[in-house]
Amino acid sequence: MQVGGAAAAGRSLLRIMLLIRLVEERIGELVSAGEIKTPCHLSIGQEAIAAGVCAALSRQDTVWGGHRSHGHYLAKGGDLPEMMAEVFGRVTGCSKGRGGSMHLVAPAQGLYGTVPLVGATIPLAVGAGLASKLRHEPHVAVAFFGDGATEEGHFHESLNLAALYRLPVLFVCENNFYSTHMPLSARRLKDNIVQAADAAGMPGIRLDGNDALAVRDGATQAVAQARAGAGPCLLECRTYRWRGHVGPAWDLEVGERRRSELDEWMPKDPILRLRRRLIEEGLSVEDLDALEPAVRGEIEAAVTFARESPLPDDSDLFRHVYAPRRT
Repeated sequence: MQVGGAAAAGRSLLRIMLLIRLVEERIGELVSAGEIKTPCHLSIGQEAIAAGVCAALSRQDTVWGGHRSHGHYLAKGGDLPEMMAEVFGRVTGCSKGRGGSMHLVAPAQGLYGTVPLVGATIPLAVGAGLASKLRHEPHVAVAFFGDGATEEGHFHESLNLAALYRLPVLFVCENNFYSTHMPLSARRLKDNIVQAADAAGMPGIRLDGNDALAVRDGATQAVAQARAGAGPCLLECRTYRWRGHVGPAWDLEVGERRRSELDEWMPKDPILRLRRRLIEEGLSVEDLDALEPAVRGEIEAAVTFARESPLPDDSDLFRHVYAPRRT
């Protein structure tokens, strides 16, 4: 089916979101079955943010993610079989089986590592932005982080430094209203994360994080301004993670409001929302229906690749840990 440029871009966005969702659902199944041992933090329900922001980036732009970064890796163009092998702990993984779910790398696509320490990716992105400015390169660095990271000193120091030197950095807060199991309302008096941008002297934009087109458009504007030398921007993308903090469980027993919040947020499914929008714009239901089986086939091929890949050899246990002895 021939589709126009805008519709084709929307269809590509939907495909990436489907890939993220279905990969993470499959990872959840494999964790439950005991095949995957590494802790896995799933972003099911938040797919529009990774897909929308990365749609605004070039391959040379860098992305810095945290512990919940399968979506960032895939949206930036990371290799699916290598990611699955990494989650399985195999030597064919993107980190050679040493990192697991929380330490993903895809340098050729501008993802130089995800870091599970809360807030740790934020200054890394600022460093990448500073390097781009010093080298006079038109590259933008993006830090993805959750609302809990905004309570770390790294966050405020990084915003201040990036604003002071007008660095090409995009700070993307994926505000899912929880830090582990503690809701935002129990951690701060005001729901005002976006106002941290005012204190630093940079633009701050609050977006509906379940609207992939709104995220893409907001990120596109912020990236263009950063690339042109106008400095950094903070995007607060409001969303909700459907699964628990870690693993495939739903964590319905956590807190008093978790069950009712899910009932409120699941009808706002970002994938169904974009699908409806594309159908309204003329894409056929049949064309969109064909995406899911194709994506599932890719995922099963990646699972097979991971299962058939060897585990790291015991002799490599201390490789990259200690400097080799010089004789």
